[in-house]
Amino acid sequence: MIYELRRYAMRPGRRDTLISLFEREFIETQEATGMLVPGSFREVGQPDRFTWLRAFPDMEKRRASLEAFYSGPVWQAHRDEANATLADSDDVLLLRPTGPPPPLWERPPVGATALPPALYVATIHHVGPGFSAFFAREVAPVLAEAGAPPVACFESEHAENTYPRLPVRTGENVFVWFARFESPQKEQEVDLSMLAPHLTAPSLRLRLRPTARSTMR
Repeated sequence: MIYELRRYAMRPGRRDTLISLFEREFIETQEATGMLVPGSFREVGQPDRFTWLRAFPDMEKRRASLEAFYSGPVWQAHRDEANATLADSDDVLLLRPTGPPPPLWERPPVGATALPPALYVATIHHVGPGFSAFFAREVAPVLAEAGAPPVACFESEHAENTYPRLPVRTGENVFVWFARFESPQKEQEVDLSMLAPHLTAPSLRLRLRPTARSTMR
């Protein structure tokens, strides 16, 4: 599978407008083209950030699915409304999984408003070659012991962007892992100073609350 981790900067106060539109119009219609939308999140402490994941079987199917969706009637009908909420939508990492896919639950129906209690923490590390094997061997056991086991891990996919109409970040080598906690009160932070020799830039830690219809919940 090929994943996109999409982190949007919203115009002030417009995040919930986009989430409402996204959950009503853009989940099933994207998945109908062959892609998967496993997770959508509000960033904790960042009221103008909306972060979400989508996935594709491979790069060629990514191209076909994106062409079908963005030329289709639903996006054409709602694109101006969606784009009006966005300050920037180009912060996109193209990734491939290095282990099992993210855990998924049944998606609530259109119109659901109850928010899942869980908290996800996504950490983005800038790394050199071979980091994923080091992480699996040395780091994941430490995280599990501390109560913050990784539930999904990804690394950069360096294939050429098959849908250049939507830019992705290039020239970077990242490793991204997600931890899941039953609630924010159960969040565990773990000392990962052991990573320092393996990192090429500061890491970014995103605290994510699932939206009402996220299947990562």
